[in-house]
Amino acid sequence: MVEVRAGIVATGSELVSGRIADANGPWLAQRLGELGVEVPFLLAVGDRPDELAAALRFLADAPVDLVVVSGGLGPTADDLTAEVVAAFAGTELVLDEAMEATIAEILASYAARMDISAEALQVANRKQAMVPRGALALQPVGTAPGLVVGRDGGPLVVVLPGPPRELQAMWPAALAAPAMAELLAGVRPFGSVSLRFFSLPESEITATLTELGARVDLAPLEITTCQRRSELEVDIRFRPGAEAVSEAAVEGIVARHRKQLVSTDGTTTDDQVAALLAGRRIGLAESCTGGLVAARLTDRPGS
Repeated sequence: MVEVRAGIVATGSELVSGRIADANGPWLAQRLGELGVEVPFLLAVGDRPDELAAALRFLADAPVDLVVVSGGLGPTADDLTAEVVAAFAGTELVLDEAMEATIAEILASYAARMDISAEALQVANRKQAMVPRGALALQPVGTAPGLVVGRDGGPLVVVLPGPPRELQAMWPAALAAPAMAELLAGVRPFGSVSLRFFSLPESEITATLTELGARVDLAPLEITTCQRRSELEVDIRFRPGAEAVSEAAVEGIVARHRKQLVSTDGTTTDDQVAALLAGRRIGLAESCTGGLVAARLTDRPGS
């Protein structure tokens, strides 16, 4: 079994200023985690080239095997990700003529619809066809191609567009890239168990885990807790081979807190109530709750 570590870098001054919340980093971390890739670092940097370069050096020294960068592939002056990644990989930018033609075709259609000069757009967007020498350019979803860039000694760098819709649509192509497929070939997904409890403080789980740890080596497990909507989420993640340890931990936690247990499959109280009410109609008359019950019921798609 191969263990792969990855770092994620979300670029954009709007992210580090707090004007926009990063949607790409958490999404990528979740997708990589589903594959069995460990993600110890999720970074956000501004649009200054030296900040991205510093983040790449930090991750290389960490070290990680894979870096996924989002953003900075557009046509404007502050879109410099390809240039910085090329320097990090020790190579230069070169014009990908096939990609230039692809982008020109996309822009011609856009210009015709918006009554904009196609030539002006092509000049502005030609920089998007400049790719690090030896890199694989991924077909654009918008106008920006993605990049898969190798580096002597690692890590492999994958660069995806900043708009979440484009990034998510391009992700399958990134996974199918030969260098990416080779890196992930021996990776096996994590095992996981999600427990949910009602009205149980985190301090109680901490005490339980301390007692369990005196009897069972919990080191192979990654156990996280989070209090949300009066429920305590206890998530256990483990590598293949640690199933017995996970089962012992689950049995010990559930045995001590059975009265507060909501589920052992990750379903929440809301999930269970929604399942019981499926196909039914409900009327509410709220006073002191100020509409909170109605809000919880209608917070679900299709409600």
